[in-house]
Amino acid sequence: MNQTSLDFSKNAARAQADADLQSALAKLQRDTRLARPVITGRLPEFEDLRDRAVAIKDHTLAHLDHYLETFEANVTDAGGHVHWCNDAGDARETILQICNNVNAKTVGKGKSMVSEEIALNDYLIANGLEVVETDLGEYILQLREETPSHVVMPAIHLKKEQIADTFRDHHTTLDPDRPLDAPSDMTEEARTKLREKFLSADVGITGANMLIAETGSIVVVTNEGNGDLTQTLPRVHIVIAAIEKVVPRVDDALSILRILARSATGQEITCYTTVATGPKRPDDLDGPEEFHLILLDNGRTKLLEGEFRDVLRCIRCGACQSACPVYGAVGGHAYGGVYGGPIGAVLTPALDGIDKAWPLPEASSFCGNCEAVCPMRIPLPGLMRRWRDIAHTQKLNKTGARRGLALWAWAAQHPALYRFGARISLRLLRTVGRRRGYLRRLPLAGGWTAARDLPTPEGGTFIDRWQKEMPGKTGS
Repeated sequence: MNQTSLDFSKNAARAQADADLQSALAKLQRDTRLARPVITGRLPEFEDLRDRAVAIKDHTLAHLDHYLETFEANVTDAGGHVHWCNDAGDARETILQICNNVNAKTVGKGKSMVSEEIALNDYLIANGLEVVETDLGEYILQLREETPSHVVMPAIHLKKEQIADTFRDHHTTLDPDRPLDAPSDMTEEARTKLREKFLSADVGITGANMLIAETGSIVVVTNEGNGDLTQTLPRVHIVIAAIEKVVPRVDDALSILRILARSATGQEITCYTTVATGPKRPDDLDGPEEFHLILLDNGRTKLLEGEFRDVLRCIRCGACQSACPVYGAVGGHAYGGVYGGPIGAVLTPALDGIDKAWPLPEASSFCGNCEAVCPMRIPLPGLMRRWRDIAHTQKLNKTGARRGLALWAWAAQHPALYRFGARISLRLLRTVGRRRGYLRRLPLAGGWTAARDLPTPEGGTFIDRWQKEMPGKTGS
């Protein structure tokens, strides 16, 4: 898979010049803003459910060792195997060994962001296995040798014409003049191509939306039947999940499910919600003969012990990405890591190091949309600010930005000079933008205005207005 570099500025500039990408992102943001209020408004207790979900995850994280051990014991009692993996290398090697133990040749793989995190596909393919993505979006990206741009809708950055071209380029045994104008045409073609892979796969690999400690079960939610086929048809099922996915009880999982689909795709519930426990039993008609669960840490324990702990509540719904104006301007690939948008701006520095990912927390307007829509109430703007503080303290950000901040800090300590500068700036902006009522380009801030217009200031400063409307009181 082609992984974009962590050079956010270059990636963002390239994304803004991509007309097809801009069209796809505009549709995503428009549809999200229309759908979410409608679907959440139909559930009067939605906000109460958010509070309950936060409490569930906070409680679980506070007792994570207990619930993980309980989960392992119940998976083992059900006939499954749990493999504790410290990092990406451990997880990859463990999965390869399981595949080799059963002489696997073909792997059918369901959608899993954790597998992207550890670059699993490339590793297995390099070791002689055929790996086929079975999620429609992921399958399209595999053909194009691209990585997901959204945690829920991995191919959201593509238009249907691009997907049709991809199918024509790769499905060369089919009639070149076949119609691929409608999404249904492409879906049927992908279904036909994937059916043989479902039937021939020796191993199925999936992620898990949740792990239930009480029963040792996994929960997988999808809008396609590929998740169930990947679990039940191969003789071996491997689940890969990060340690924070565990919840205490079935009731807790059901509570979180009620906010997951509403936040992710604007649905009351996804088409498929599958709860699976271990391998098939003697009386079962189908299911895997072996069940393996990879429990991945990969930096989570360090996060759990530090000030970014709240990000471990994330249920990978993608709501923050869909609502973020920065993501809406540049897409997920611009962030360079596995996770784009606000969640990526917090999680990628934790996983890859702030020295490599320091520009990502800078890529935010701090409008608060991400925190407002997050079903788990993760304080994403606050966490991004903290990463900015760390990057600034370590002198990772650019010299020009540091000098600008130093100048602003000096001016802020001299109120009279600061107010004089603000008044001059406002007058200049009003003069330049008087005809249109907005500025298309802002001097010394071309990057900011490349994706948005700046409304022309209409009045004076806040202090001027305060002194005018609140006579007898002093501003500070």
